[in-house]
Amino acid sequence: MTITDAGHVDSGDWLVGNPTSLQLASALWIGSVGLLILGLQPVLLGALYTEGHVTGDELALVATAEMIAIAIGSGVVAMLLPARNMRRKSAVLLVLLALANFWTAYAITPNSLIAARTLAGLAEGGLVAVATELIARSRRAERVGGYFVTLQTLAQCALALLLALYAVPAAGSSGGFVVLGIVCLISLVVARIVPDDYADLPKEEHFANVLTVPAITALLSVFCYFMFFGAVWAFLEPLGAEFGIDGRTVGLMVSASLAAQVMGAMTATAFEARIDYRLAITVIGAVAALSSALLASGPGLSVFWAVTLVMGFILLFIVPYQIRMAITADETRTAVLLVPAAQLFGLAIGPIAASLLIDGENFRPVPEFAAGSALASVALLGVFVLVGRRRDPA
Repeated sequence: MTITDAGHVDSGDWLVGNPTSLQLASALWIGSVGLLILGLQPVLLGALYTEGHVTGDELALVATAEMIAIAIGSGVVAMLLPARNMRRKSAVLLVLLALANFWTAYAITPNSLIAARTLAGLAEGGLVAVATELIARSRRAERVGGYFVTLQTLAQCALALLLALYAVPAAGSSGGFVVLGIVCLISLVVARIVPDDYADLPKEEHFANVLTVPAITALLSVFCYFMFFGAVWAFLEPLGAEFGIDGRTVGLMVSASLAAQVMGAMTATAFEARIDYRLAITVIGAVAALSSALLASGPGLSVFWAVTLVMGFILLFIVPYQIRMAITADETRTAVLLVPAAQLFGLAIGPIAASLLIDGENFRPVPEFAAGSALASVALLGVFVLVGRRRDPA
């Protein structure tokens, strides 16, 4: 079954077309495969470092290259390629990602690892666009976006547990990446269920819709929020060490934070229609800034645990509201397609920008930078609201 043409607009849950629940679920799974690495990086890249394949600096380059490639891939596929032949595109991208994961498993130099993960990131970004293109066509894009982040985080948790307990101990980082490649190949079955042709959204030129002050401000707000999280997440272990918390305990915090992310995504999905997006983004931004300030204050173990869990919860809780902000900025929904790119660029740039402030073994400037990024996100929301009022005084 395919989505119908643009002229046949469904009056129910979809602006255009009418995918079945199974088709929607399949598209969301394909997008989730593209984002599995977000929850698996601590396990897989940590194993690469432990095995001596990369140094700390090289590890950062590998992670950053993949994040930026995902952002570029999601933006290019969503903005430049028509939403046609989506089954074939999904299959090609899954095979490409599987090959990149197998390449990573047997790469022996840092440069080859960077090249393999960059290729993987481009394919992963394309898979993300398979999901976001369909989400943008829903009348309840925020709710479907909540389903998406819930599904992807549950998948990350399950696979991270499998890799940490079985694959990596048995076969090292290579085994982990081979498993990831196999997941991509198995997902080819799901790709056959994806709607083949997404109906066209009624809109003008793509770029004209995002080159406006409201759209740019909304995307920058999303970027700054994820820059806050990226900065703290990348340096969580050295921050813990600075305050006397061992690496194993920080690893447990990371696992617990993933569970908190699932809870945040599920909670947001349940309550997104009852909370105004401006209130949600403002409150979450304030909580993010306060949490960062607590990390910079030299917290004890219990406070460090609490902050880590809170940050995990709010990371994905905010996503449906960011989608609503993007829709408000651009009712043609072109800006929504760039929300994943803004998030991923924030996750990639946050650690790089924060690292410039580190002085020797003093990592306290990292959470201070994160607090500033969270407040900048809220400030940009304020600009967005003011611009919106000027455009529509009513």
